[in-house]
Amino acid sequence: MIFWSFRALALVLFGFVATYSVAGDSRPAPVAHSTGGKVTPPESRPVTDWLMRMHEASRRRAYVGTFVVTSAGNMSSARIWHVCDGQQQMERVESLTGAPRSTFRHNDQVLTFLPDAKLVRSERREASGLFPKLTLTDDRAIADHYTAQPSPVAQPDRVAGFQTDLLLLTPKDKLRFGYRIWSEKKTGLVVKLQTLDTSGNVLEQSAFSELQLDAPVRMDRLSQMMGRTEGYRVEKVQQAKTSPAAEGWSLKSPVPGFQPVHCYKRPASTQPAGDGAMQWVFSDGLAAVSLFVEIYDPQRHLQEATSAVGATQTLTRKLSLKSGDKSSDWWLTAVGEVPPATLMAFAQGLERTK
Repeated sequence: MIFWSFRALALVLFGFVATYSVAGDSRPAPVAHSTGGKVTPPESRPVTDWLMRMHEASRRRAYVGTFVVTSAGNMSSARIWHVCDGQQQMERVESLTGAPRSTFRHNDQVLTFLPDAKLVRSERREASGLFPKLTLTDDRAIADHYTAQPSPVAQPDRVAGFQTDLLLLTPKDKLRFGYRIWSEKKTGLVVKLQTLDTSGNVLEQSAFSELQLDAPVRMDRLSQMMGRTEGYRVEKVQQAKTSPAAEGWSLKSPVPGFQPVHCYKRPASTQPAGDGAMQWVFSDGLAAVSLFVEIYDPQRHLQEATSAVGATQTLTRKLSLKSGDKSSDWWLTAVGEVPPATLMAFAQGLERTK
């Protein structure tokens, strides 16, 4: 999830902002709109029409707010400062719970300050993880797997003091979760998000408890703070772009709706040089799945398991695969905001090609 999505920020808060209006669009949503002289009622608007208005909202405004994530009975919060200047995006996220941590993002450059350890982690993350992740996939495919329905309630809940519109995204199959999305009525900025399981129960909630729109946030001030690394050890997180084919992997049985979007090779200190984990990322436009594959090590990889923390599901398993006359053992860690059956489908579809 990227500058900061609700999902990405939730990951930050749990140790692991969402946004969406077409430039210059300040109209309330949803509204009836006209296509070719024909008026389309809000209930009939395509999924992508709803999402595109949300997708650009934070890119056009500055804001400051307190963000709260509730997941698996736990709650974390953070203070957010966000500013934009044309194509330049900057954010500061200061954890208010748990161990002290400050995260700064300038476009794709991310620095995470860990004061207790006097450590700064530096990494680059491609700016493509917005919720919804429309830039990761063919956004027309979203409507093949989700339906959008505006709230039947005349006045949806106020969030952080703002009037909102409420949209329900319902999956058409059991391979993905659903969402309730509250967006600020005038701007389209997402102010609250719930992830729903296949029975409609809330798995996770992310929301602003307090929000100031068009706040006087200065990019130069955030940039100065981001550059103050004196007294810290700077650790660069290394990753290299690659392809599954180059690493000797393919997915023989694609999971419906999920398209491959990125593939990286990450060094692993316990492995010989060049034998680090591969991360293969998939998205259906809303949910994301990462497959981490590395050489099996019986001393480290002790137990196959499935686990869940809120909406985030994890599956680990040993893969004994053949390619030609060769046989090898691998360790798979599959992580995603999807039902366990979806992760299992990915695991069963992996095959070795060299």
